[in-house]
Amino acid sequence: MGWRRWAFFWDKGVLSKMEVKTSLLDNMIGVGDMVLIEPLSEDTFIENLKKRFDHSEIYTYIGSVVISMNPYKSLPIYTAEKVEEYRNRNFYELSPHIYALADEAYRSLRDQDKDQCILITGESGAGKTEASKFVMSYVAAVCGKGQEVNKVKEQLLQSNPVLEAFGNAKTVRNDNSSRFGKYMDIEFDFKGDPLGGVISNYLLEKSRVVKQPRGERNFHIFYQLLSGASDDTLKKLKLDRDFSKYNYLSLDSATVNGLDDAASFRTVRNAMQIVGFMEDEVQSILELVAAVLKLGNIEFKPESRCNGFDESRIKDKNDLKEMCELLGIEQSVLERAFSFRTVEAKMEKVSTSLNVAQAYYARDALAKNLYSRLFSWLVTRINESIKAQTKTHKKVMGVLDIYGFEIFENGDNSFEQFIINYCNEKLQQIFIELTLREEQEEYIREGIEWTNIEYFNNAIICDLIENNKNGILAMLDEECLRPGTVTDETFLDKLNTVCAEHQHFESRQSKNSKFLTDHSLPHNCFRIQHYAGKVLYRVEGFVDKNNDLLYRDLSQAMYKANHSLIKILFPEGNPAKVNLKRPPTAGFQFRASVGTLMKNLLTKNPNYIRCIKPNDEKAAHIFTDSLVCHQARYLGLMENVRVRRAGYAFRQPYEPCLERYKMLCKQTWPHWKGPARKGVEVLLKNLQVPAEEFAYGRSKIFIRNPRTLFFLEEKRRQCLGDLATLIQKIYRGWKCRTHFLLLKKSQVVVAAWYRRFAQQKKYQNIRSSALVVQSFIRGWKARKLLRELKHKKRCEEAVTTISAYWHGTQARRELKRLKEEARRKHAVAVIWAYWLGLKVRREYRKFFRANAGKKIYDFTIQRIMQKYFMGLKKTMPSMSPVDKSWPARPYCFLDGMHQELRRIFHLWRCKKYRSQFTEEKKATYEEKLAASELFKDKKALYPSSVGQPFKGDYVEITKNPKYQKLNSLVEDKVLLADVVSKINRANGKGAPRIFLLTKKSFVLADQKTGQVKASVPLLDLSSVSVSTQSDGFFALKLKEGSTSAAKGDFLLSSDRLIEIITKLHRIGAASADRNQINIDISDEFLVQFKQDKVCVKFIQGTPKNGNGVACKRKNNRLLEVSVPSP
Repeated sequence: MGWRRWAFFWDKGVLSKMEVKTSLLDNMIGVGDMVLIEPLSEDTFIENLKKRFDHSEIYTYIGSVVISMNPYKSLPIYTAEKVEEYRNRNFYELSPHIYALADEAYRSLRDQDKDQCILITGESGAGKTEASKFVMSYVAAVCGKGQEVNKVKEQLLQSNPVLEAFGNAKTVRNDNSSRFGKYMDIEFDFKGDPLGGVISNYLLEKSRVVKQPRGERNFHIFYQLLSGASDDTLKKLKLDRDFSKYNYLSLDSATVNGLDDAASFRTVRNAMQIVGFMEDEVQSILELVAAVLKLGNIEFKPESRCNGFDESRIKDKNDLKEMCELLGIEQSVLERAFSFRTVEAKMEKVSTSLNVAQAYYARDALAKNLYSRLFSWLVTRINESIKAQTKTHKKVMGVLDIYGFEIFENGDNSFEQFIINYCNEKLQQIFIELTLREEQEEYIREGIEWTNIEYFNNAIICDLIENNKNGILAMLDEECLRPGTVTDETFLDKLNTVCAEHQHFESRQSKNSKFLTDHSLPHNCFRIQHYAGKVLYRVEGFVDKNNDLLYRDLSQAMYKANHSLIKILFPEGNPAKVNLKRPPTAGFQFRASVGTLMKNLLTKNPNYIRCIKPNDEKAAHIFTDSLVCHQARYLGLMENVRVRRAGYAFRQPYEPCLERYKMLCKQTWPHWKGPARKGVEVLLKNLQVPAEEFAYGRSKIFIRNPRTLFFLEEKRRQCLGDLATLIQKIYRGWKCRTHFLLLKKSQVVVAAWYRRFAQQKKYQNIRSSALVVQSFIRGWKARKLLRELKHKKRCEEAVTTISAYWHGTQARRELKRLKEEARRKHAVAVIWAYWLGLKVRREYRKFFRANAGKKIYDFTIQRIMQKYFMGLKKTMPSMSPVDKSWPARPYCFLDGMHQELRRIFHLWRCKKYRSQFTEEKKATYEEKLAASELFKDKKALYPSSVGQPFKGDYVEITKNPKYQKLNSLVEDKVLLADVVSKINRANGKGAPRIFLLTKKSFVLADQKTGQVKASVPLLDLSSVSVSTQSDGFFALKLKEGSTSAAKGDFLLSSDRLIEIITKLHRIGAASADRNQINIDISDEFLVQFKQDKVCVKFIQGTPKNGNGVACKRKNNRLLEVSVPSP
């Protein structure tokens, strides 16, 4: 057992404690292990389960057996943290959990090389399927990792949704009830990593396919397919989403709250893909499911024959037709198989017609067989995907999820309940045997004396059912195989004859007189006293269900199908392999399967999970005592507890026992130095436990009575309380001492720091005072020296100032004298100048009056011209040749000169502008000039081309690798390369062509391939015709009689018409050996096409496409081009 750990927290001076639960015995709600319950009775057993269930403790132990209560709600006990908590822990170390059992089984398999099996039993709705999922998910979480290992784990886990879809259904007890038994062997390698698995299925409830009890549904896959499949898939399967259209689907509970069939269908499809189903296999499976639904819609009507016998006919053959199309069967073959039955006996064949009841029986038998065989094939196919690929030695863990004991209160127990309860009898038998064997082995291993334990051995019941001579199953097979009239009543008569004296068999018609007046036992029933109680079986249907007969005609009809799966599912239908022997009965097959399962389980170490349903309402927090008591009885839980308690109720290794109870003895507390067994002996001796209450094994202490264990636990609880008080006292003392020492240390530190601070302040004050005195003395000395220096400086400055004033006075006197002398000299010069001027004026006065007017005029004109040119310089226009601005003339007489200057300036700036041109630019402008001369005011397209530069190469023929070959075919330099449209005279539509122009020829080539379509020398070109409109059409007219004129002229269209024709014209004008090419601009011109001349006429209008030019053929001689109005 574990040790209770205490954690202490100090919060505002209050000491609190938190207990961590680490043991099965710690803080128990009720009793975690039923072996320890005291006193033991059915009432205390149920009360303990109820108490734990009310506190959401759904798991309880009976020794190593786990009881699991279905909580009908989600609990936070399956998280990744819980997985880690239970990983590699002792089984009894933590509170009861399914993870503890899974971990114990996995570690035994991995570390001790023992094959394991986990048996999960309980009635429908008890949570068996979920328990098996929890076991598998735990094993998947704790085993190894890796890409291949993860793939195997994922395939094993994803096999569950597939099998649940095809094998589970909604019942009144459970919304996801398993209607088949499943046993999965998971195979591991030596490291404990999963390698694969093998699944076995037992007794699928195939009668549910054709009929469901009220409030229940058919198998999930039917509803999932109709709800979740796409419309296209349903169309292929010839199905409709409406459930009401299918007779095999019950309508009163077709939809279930909390169950999303559409989402489940997507989950199933995804799971099938992960498991490894191919897409065509999935399609084939869905086709068979659809065929079963269609099969249920086939109805029959009676038809009288002349011989007086009735035979059946199909009412509406539409569903039969669709089913045959799905399965690839001829409709007539299947229709005959529903109407006739062929019986073979040695060399004879007898064909008999089927009446309506027999036809319905045949239909339902085919539906049940088709679905059950499909389910078996699914299991086989999953096994192929998940089986281990290696042939090395494998360790095996089996998980058995099988139906529990079934008892219907209304006495409606039939053949299915009989063989289910037979299976549970066998499981109970093996459970008791293995439990006793395990107990005996442990006693022998530990050296404890073994005493025989009395218990109910149900081998007598198993023998009553399975005895090869007088067993109920053997007699049922004998009745089914014997000739003559065989009914359920003859079978019951046989049972009454053979089993009348058996102590566990009861029948009102038997020879045993004590049951003759038992009115609780109807005449058509028999009762068997199972280990779980008496069960009343209604004999009706036993013979038919055991026969499970499918007419050979139907098997052979199905074998003739072209469907990939049908031949596999019905091998007996092969005419080449006709077997006249009757197939084995359902009871025989099931008995053989159970025998194989029991042999398999006996080779493994068993682990048990007993699932219990707390209520029939499928609601949380409701515990129905009578229902739980009923399940506890037929699961044999009380019998299990009694077997465990028959010898010693509790056992535990010495080490954990000493660790748990060592505080109860001074010699063992706090540490025991010797062997653990010696310590336990000292402990029990000190506690005065009676010697008959315990026994010493080799590695464990065995305690006989739970009271002794509870006595030890009570003493431990008291001691732990005392120890907690002691620890608190010591802790508080330590806490206070530590606090005091901390305060004392702090006081010393504070005092030291204060003394240091005080001395530092005193030193700083003294130092500051010394600095102040020093500064004052230095200041006084400095001021005294400053006064002396200032006095000396003032004396020196006074001498300098006096000297400066004296020199200034002397300089001013000299300056005054010099100025006076200069004034006198200037006065003399001025007087002399005036005198000379007077003399000159007197001398020339007579000549001035004759020439004064002309000189004044010339002077005025000169000043005006000077002002004009200076103003013109400031207002000169820009150097752009297109700038037409010019300053206004200031005077009319300058008008001629003003205009001439304007002309000269314009010519000069044009020359300057032209001097900047390259040769290429000059050529471009020359082309633009030539275009202007050709098309200005003649072609409406011309103005839009003025602003567009002539590039020449518009397809980059030299750079584009697509046209490399075309470029190499042209010998001369390409002057123009563009895409044009070549107009077809037949319909007026254009085809794109590459137009290449050189100095000697023009070439037309295919735009996509670059293949040359036409190459025409320019010598053969006579003229070019264009319209006056804004279109791009032009006609290249060839000289008559030339070699190029054989195919006729070319009618082309291009947005760069102006550039193409300009270049053609300039090439012709520049060449000396050819005539200049004529340019004909007209809205109507003739074009030569081979032998015919066609008139091309241009009109203004609105084309059909709204904004483009449209060319349309009017007749053999006229092409009309519609050009949008400007």
